[in-house]
Amino acid sequence: MPFSFSPDDPTFIIHRGGKMEIAPTVALSSRDDLSRAYTPGVADVCLAIADDPSLANTYTWVSHAVAVVTDGSAVLGLGNIGPRAAMPVMEGKAVLFKAFAGVDAVPICLDTQDVDEIVATVTALAPSFGGINLEDISAPRCFEIERRLDAALPIPVFHDDQHGTAVVVLAALRNAARLLDRKLGDLRVVVVGAGAAGVAVTKMLIAGGVTGGDVVVCDSRGALYDGRPGLSGAKAEVAALTNAAKLDGDVTTAMRGADVLIGVSGGQIPESALAGMAGHGIVFALANPTPEVHPDVAVRYATVVATGRSDFPNQINNVLAFPGIFRGALDAGATRITEGMKVAAAEAIAGVVEANLAPDTIVPSALDPRVATAVAAAVAEAAGRDGVTR
Repeated sequence: MPFSFSPDDPTFIIHRGGKMEIAPTVALSSRDDLSRAYTPGVADVCLAIADDPSLANTYTWVSHAVAVVTDGSAVLGLGNIGPRAAMPVMEGKAVLFKAFAGVDAVPICLDTQDVDEIVATVTALAPSFGGINLEDISAPRCFEIERRLDAALPIPVFHDDQHGTAVVVLAALRNAARLLDRKLGDLRVVVVGAGAAGVAVTKMLIAGGVTGGDVVVCDSRGALYDGRPGLSGAKAEVAALTNAAKLDGDVTTAMRGADVLIGVSGGQIPESALAGMAGHGIVFALANPTPEVHPDVAVRYATVVATGRSDFPNQINNVLAFPGIFRGALDAGATRITEGMKVAAAEAIAGVVEANLAPDTIVPSALDPRVATAVAAAVAEAAGRDGVTR
């Protein structure tokens, strides 16, 4: 049945004609202006760059431009809706880049879901950009695409559905633990969902100080553990890092005595599972628009609750991470984005509200203008520390 909508709906009205445009940064009001911006003057700039390709960072937009690339295979919670239907999301992402961090971004929706074709296409496009933001590409293909592009390109490659979510989750958990006077290394954590976000969140938490053996990751078949039959790829890698006790069974079993629940699955978690958690718990139910556990239910069992929605407190929103991460990486001339840069971003996000922590304030607002600046500075410093700057 066709989707029904009203063209007079305010949301549709602001999307008419798209949400972005290209504007010149130089005047074109005289013959001299034209001769410098274009022929013949532009030829001298081209020859200088041909002689020294690094000059492209100074004399073109590359140093502040990012490609936002998707194949439309995993858009929001809508699934595989294809490249044309994905364009409003990619435009929105580009607008957020510009509004929050002054990064120019171009939405690129590819009409292929073949891994080799995507890698080849993005590689061919890469000289036009200073970074690649991969978006809404389904697992497990997203892991291979990011890995291959990261190895092939001398510029940062970042799959936001994985790492943006993971960075903000780590920031939120740092502050939730501070609020409850707990240490990250003492927390027992259950991650429900072993797709792109679940894998990245797990690795990020471990990099940020959570003890890997005290993390249990669950997929639709139950808890992952090293040696569970049928595991391969990213799931096998995560299983080897987590669940030292080799807990087996469903989500309810995994959550007995757990301090933290992080939902990134899109499925529903029964209230009975929450009842088995330790007291003064932490619940991040991040599926959007329908959280794995409704906040009104979660607060019966947890002291701190977060979701992915803007109409509840503590919104875990990727916009807290990706604009500042790319701004910092571009400013530093980073060739890649390291784990250290991601951890630094999480610490910066957490630090913005550290002085005003409350159960309903463990992360800043997505509209807080301090966030991108703080994240960019921390990421640029970490890039230098990690030795990935040009």
